[in-house]
Amino acid sequence: MAFGYQAESADSAATARRKFAAGGFDLVLCDIDMPGESGTSLLPWLKEVDPDIAVMMVTGIDDAGTAVSAMLKGASDYLCKPFSLPEVRARTEQALEKRRLMIENRQYQDHLEHLVSERTKKVREGMERIRGLNIKLSHAYDNTLTALMIALDYRDNETKGHSLRVVSFTDRLARELGIEDPALTEIRRGAMLHDVGKIGISDAILSKPGPLNDDERAIMHMHPQLGYDMLRDIDFLEVPARIVLTHQEMWDGGGYPGGMRHEEIPIGARIFAVADTFDAMSSDRPYRAALGFEQVRQELIDFAGVQFDPRVVEAFLRVSEEEWRSIRDHVQSAVEARDGAGIPDELFPRVTTTRE
Repeated sequence: MAFGYQAESADSAATARRKFAAGGFDLVLCDIDMPGESGTSLLPWLKEVDPDIAVMMVTGIDDAGTAVSAMLKGASDYLCKPFSLPEVRARTEQALEKRRLMIENRQYQDHLEHLVSERTKKVREGMERIRGLNIKLSHAYDNTLTALMIALDYRDNETKGHSLRVVSFTDRLARELGIEDPALTEIRRGAMLHDVGKIGISDAILSKPGPLNDDERAIMHMHPQLGYDMLRDIDFLEVPARIVLTHQEMWDGGGYPGGMRHEEIPIGARIFAVADTFDAMSSDRPYRAALGFEQVRQELIDFAGVQFDPRVVEAFLRVSEEEWRSIRDHVQSAVEARDGAGIPDELFPRVTTTRE
């Protein structure tokens, strides 16, 4: 026992390896010149077994090159013989203090990383819960909007199922144009609510069997603005409300209520216009039978650049007649089968990200 330290000696590198492997050492005073293996050869092995070990190299040669080489290999300090015991004690305490600080710093870093990991895990769990709540909230929104849409369809027997079909047609056309969520959900909701302003139109006008006169037509033309006024203060319907307002605008500026033209009209409204016309022309009405697909197709081609965005018409034409018929049949089956049971979820693909 010297200066309060418990020490053991080794007469060779081989002996040192055997004792050191048993553990329990904080510092090694290692002579560079030893019988057999040298201290500079033993040093890397000591640091490999215990990276935290403090190693002080001892030699009788005052060689700066040897000192630098030992320090690069992990030595904590370098002593030249002859040396005094107070010097050895002071340098030993410095080396052990450096070791202690290194261990404490690593433990602190490990603890900090653990805390960060735990906090990150909790944040991720919280974000996942919020995401789940957002999805549930979005579903609740869409279910409410669907119920409102169905109520509007029931009010207008002439167009029963129209809104559901137009939403599905709009969704398919938007996807064809490469639109994805969350923009896709905004467009879908705009299509769902496009006629909500008709709540403010009297039944006498809405259900009139014959043509509307000029005054009645002027009142009917108010429904986009009425719908927008109903929705504009609802945060999550900000974008759909704009589609409701502009769904009767025309590409060449001849629509209403604002006479917008080209890209002034929101893309959702331009897509809806094609989907709405397709459904109107391909559906039976009291005053005429449904038109054939080729007639509808030609009508869209003829009015591309006038009533419709040419790019949207091109996207419509890229989808086969068979697929459009399949979408219509699928929606119509749901309309006929709903009878108070609600609309099947698969009619409306759910969003994975929301802006709420």
